[in-house]
Amino acid sequence: MKEFWNERYAHKDFAYGKEANDFLKAQPIGSDLKALCLAEGEGRNGVYLAKLGNEVTCMDYSESGLQKARELALENSVGISCVCADLGEVELESGQWDLIVAIFAHFPKSIKQHIWPQIYTSLKPGGKLLMEVYDQEQLRFGTGGPQHADLLYSKDELIDTFSGDFTSLQIEKVYREVQEGNYHNGASATLQVIAIK
Repeated sequence: MKEFWNERYAHKDFAYGKEANDFLKAQPIGSDLKALCLAEGEGRNGVYLAKLGNEVTCMDYSESGLQKARELALENSVGISCVCADLGEVELESGQWDLIVAIFAHFPKSIKQHIWPQIYTSLKPGGKLLMEVYDQEQLRFGTGGPQHADLLYSKDELIDTFSGDFTSLQIEKVYREVQEGNYHNGASATLQVIAIK
């Protein structure tokens, strides 16, 4: 999969565009936050958060994607930190982040089981997780995302993953038009998560 993403991001065009995800842009996000963007690819969401005045770290295991994230940050006159890491191996420090963002972060079960339980402990008290992913129903739309059910999500799966710790947890299944670059285009079924520690 690492080779797949390095190849996808090696092209001149930005695979998912340069604009941040619509769900992320719709959220009330302040400034002076320490923010982590997981599976951030080419940096569109991280750069958006940096433009709001936040200290942003973009984490992905594609070096070609992170290189384009650096270029996008330079284009927008903001600074971001980039960490090339496998989310199936990384250990997030506890109490480090005001905000964690995961946009269309689709992984095999083993990686899900490794990274998602770390979210709660790595957030500061009052910290927030913002997440949008494709629902398993997305397979019938065929407008973006993985074409394998085990890489997609269900609402019940996310409830099982995140319930029990967060003081506030909202998980909504949403049908909406997604227009993001060359690979996310059209009517879609997504799951949107807002979790507060």
